[in-house]
Amino acid sequence: MERTTTDGKNAEGSGNAGSAGGSGGEGRPAGSGAPAGAVFDPVAFTAADEEKRRGVRRMKAIATGALLLAALVFALATWAERSGAGAWAGYVAAAAEAGMVGALADWFAVTALFKRPMGLPIPHTAIIPNKKDQLGRSLGDFVGDNFLAEEVVRRRLRSVGIGGRLGAWLARPANADRVTAELSAALRGALAVLRDNDVQAVVGEAITRRAHAQEIAPGLGRMLARIVADGGHARVVDLVVSRAHDWLVWHSDSVMDAVAGGAPGWTPRFVDRKVGERVYRELLRFVSEMRDMPDHPAREALDRFLRDFAADLQSDEETRARVERLKSEILDRDEVQELIASAWSAVRAMVVAAAEDERSQLRLRARASLLSLGARLSEDGGLRGKVDGWIEGAAGHVVTTYRHEITSLITETVESWDAEHTSRKIEAHIGRDLQFIRINGTVVGALAGLAIHTVAHALGG
Repeated sequence: MERTTTDGKNAEGSGNAGSAGGSGGEGRPAGSGAPAGAVFDPVAFTAADEEKRRGVRRMKAIATGALLLAALVFALATWAERSGAGAWAGYVAAAAEAGMVGALADWFAVTALFKRPMGLPIPHTAIIPNKKDQLGRSLGDFVGDNFLAEEVVRRRLRSVGIGGRLGAWLARPANADRVTAELSAALRGALAVLRDNDVQAVVGEAITRRAHAQEIAPGLGRMLARIVADGGHARVVDLVVSRAHDWLVWHSDSVMDAVAGGAPGWTPRFVDRKVGERVYRELLRFVSEMRDMPDHPAREALDRFLRDFAADLQSDEETRARVERLKSEILDRDEVQELIASAWSAVRAMVVAAAEDERSQLRLRARASLLSLGARLSEDGGLRGKVDGWIEGAAGHVVTTYRHEITSLITETVESWDAEHTSRKIEAHIGRDLQFIRINGTVVGALAGLAIHTVAHALGG
């Protein structure tokens, strides 16, 4: 008789279970009293398994009782027939005899699945322990051929209508809030895992490489041409001229001293002073007129210069080369590299703050986008079809590319189980139903024996 320990495991198989992934409490799954951090052993006996095994033992007792009852009836009916009790005794004896044969045959068949009947080395018995690995491979092939076939997966996903269900689910504000919160948490986690130095180096290298590879002069030329054509530079000119006028007013002495200081040493100082004052007045007049006259000739000259410069940026090889050299010099400066590298820190801090704030524009826009997507999926059949097609294509690619890896999980897991312990585990789950076969064999055998005996007497009579 099999003996069970207090922790709900079969004592006879506990040693074997250790080779299949551990024994004792470590093999129990969550929810069965396993300690925190326990390793789950799929073939370890749990409290639920022990309850099933008790049910199997009860059904075994009933099936064996049916066999013993048939044997008792056969003995009594045979004795009654020989004692002259009448023809009925022969019918009862025939039925009981056939019932015993059916019960014994089904007992042998059921027992042969899990062990050798009566310990005898009969061929093709103990099927599950002896062919466990083969059964695992067959199960893996069966799952791969019938459940992981691309057409099967596509057909099933198509019948589910994931796009429509997803749209209806996302259209509910509570679900959109939940997804937004989960995405924010995932984003914060990803940013926390990334090392700033590594990301800064990657960002800096990417920006620098892209900037060196991309010629900027033609783009600058086109942009400058559009600005000049639209008059967008006029405000800049107004600002510069206005500031120049104010500076001249505030620094008149400096301007006159600069002009006088550049005069020859042999000229009288009062002449130098007069020249400086004249130059200052003319310069102030020029700047004032340029500030107050939108159509001043100097402004028109500046417009022509900018238009010519924009054209040169786009078509003149020498100008474009000089711009590229200037760009490279600026990019190679340490200050610029430090500025590019520090951009990641600023972006990261901004994104983390936005992800943590429930009222930030990032989260509000993400929530609004999810609600909009849900509404569109619910209303737009074409979009639902596209989403379903993407999902079907992705699932089809996965099962086609990784079907062997998925089914190997089944075969390798079964191969790692201990044969005897696995046999008892399977028997605990399906043995109760198998015992009904023995009972049915007893009943069906008795009815078949009665029918055969009746037909034989009818034809013989």
